Amino acid sequence: MTYEQDAKTLELPWPFTGREDELELVRRSLTAGRSGIVVTGPAGYGKTRLVTEAVRGTDCARAAGTPETRQLPFAAFAHLLPERVTLHRAVQLLSGVRLLLVDDAHLLDDASAALVHQLAVHGRTRLLVVATDGAPVPGAISRLWTGELLPRLALEPLPAEETAPLLTAGAGGPPAPLTAGRLLRLCQGDLRLLRDLLGAVRERGLLSRVEGTDERAWRGPVPVTATVRDRVAPALDRTAPDERETLDRLAFAEPLPLSMDALDLGILERLEHDGLIHIGDHSTVHLAHPLLGPALRATAGKLRARRLAGTPDRCDAALAAEQAELLRRIEQADVRPLATPVGEWLAAEGASVPAGYAAVRARFARLRGELREAGAWAREGLRGTADDASCRTEVALAAAQSGDVTAGAEAEVSGAVALWAAAARGDLDRALAAVEADNAYDAVRLGAPEHATGRLRGVFAEHADALARGDGPGLDRAAERLQERGFMLFAAEAHAQAVRAHRDPRAARTSRTRAAALARSCQGARTPALSGLALGELTARQRQIVTLAAAGLSNRQIAEQLTLSVRTVGNHLYSAYARLGAGDRAALPWLVELPDAQPA
Repeated sequence: MTYEQDAKTLELPWPFTGREDELELVRRSLTAGRSGIVVTGPAGYGKTRLVTEAVRGTDCARAAGTPETRQLPFAAFAHLLPERVTLHRAVQLLSGVRLLLVDDAHLLDDASAALVHQLAVHGRTRLLVVATDGAPVPGAISRLWTGELLPRLALEPLPAEETAPLLTAGAGGPPAPLTAGRLLRLCQGDLRLLRDLLGAVRERGLLSRVEGTDERAWRGPVPVTATVRDRVAPALDRTAPDERETLDRLAFAEPLPLSMDALDLGILERLEHDGLIHIGDHSTVHLAHPLLGPALRATAGKLRARRLAGTPDRCDAALAAEQAELLRRIEQADVRPLATPVGEWLAAEGASVPAGYAAVRARFARLRGELREAGAWAREGLRGTADDASCRTEVALAAAQSGDVTAGAEAEVSGAVALWAAAARGDLDRALAAVEADNAYDAVRLGAPEHATGRLRGVFAEHADALARGDGPGLDRAAERLQERGFMLFAAEAHAQAVRAHRDPRAARTSRTRAAALARSCQGARTPALSGLALGELTARQRQIVTLAAAGLSNRQIAEQLTLSVRTVGNHLYSAYARLGAGDRAALPWLVELPDAQPA
């Protein structure tokens, strides 16, 4: 296989962001009376960066395994030990080390692994051990946690809202929502791969500014970089010619699956065993990893690509089916995540997305509380049909529910757009006057259930009834049902309303925490029901820094006023942005000016 090689690797600023709970857990494990911790996770999840932040400013000895030295005894500790040493003597020499960080412990030679295990048994050295999931691990290392010598922290993927600062830093500005979603799907939690792809996309000029915003959009093929090659080559290099032919057919069929009936069953069994394909519903076959398709297409050659590629209109029926399923789910009040690979493919490749599909996709995203994504899908539809009324309505609704006071500025706006435009301006009387039969639930969201009497059903009626009765537990139950059905923003608002309804301060605090956690996933939603939640989720120091930043002070001015380093101020702001769902400083004044909610 041959791959495109990068002439230059772009060095990107890559701030440490998120992982606050994990960072605190690691730091606590290194305090007096604790023996340390093992941190595990897939490659690229940020394990090394996390532990580096945890030990910053401490006196820490370091060792690391490497593929090249796995057969050399004590190779990882060569800089800390004499040239010739026994295990017993090595334990004696390193028992005086107060803190030892062992990175890439899955690559340790057997003697070094035994040394780490013995240090844990003796307990005089605090150990911070990092190992990668999915790789063979020396038994002496795995017994650290299976034998309960050290606790184990298994890292999950960095949440999308906490990845935002990394995307912004890597793209040189905030990425468009569909671009951000595409990158996260391609990388599946691998931050090193994310950095590599962002660098390649940016270096090759594939990012374009979205008109009227400061966002950057990426459309077109995936650059097949050296890192992409490293992810897919080991598996592909083991495939036989007939298996490779099947994989190529699947790659050029994307975004559509192929039917098992059109492929050789024996080959499919081998590919499934190797983790290269996934058998979906209705006996359809997909490539297992989103990078496999780009890598295979990039190396196919012109004649092979011409033979395997389909016609431009091959996606029409599948796109119509996606739109019908989105509408069906909306009608059933079920907006849980739904795969829409055809629409996402068209948007990613820069092809025209029909306005009708785009408007439905935007509505589905808005109902889920994914407001920035909703606006992005609506704008995709407007790229091809600039005067489409449904897409314009979705753009205005997403903007208004994000607190944009200029949303719906046209003179003739009506219905839901007029309602939420007035709410964004703080004019709730005008907003409630715009309530109509088909948007009665909006009145409940604005805190006036009497405007929706007899107009709602199901969980929406339960929400209205609990609010009308001032029933805090009932509002929490309604919120849970809304969340189960995918209505994250509505659930956040119901929990926020419960804060004011609860008589028990502890119940109010629980509702507030749940509301704030859900609101953070709603891409900057700013609705009246959420007033006062955001700042309550920050630490005291974060609230202090955010308040000063909202008042217009620079990071350096804040640092001088609070006697902190500029770096510390920046780190607190990054963490605060993630918790607040804010993209940058521009959103802070709106949030800081909100009154703090108090339990009833």
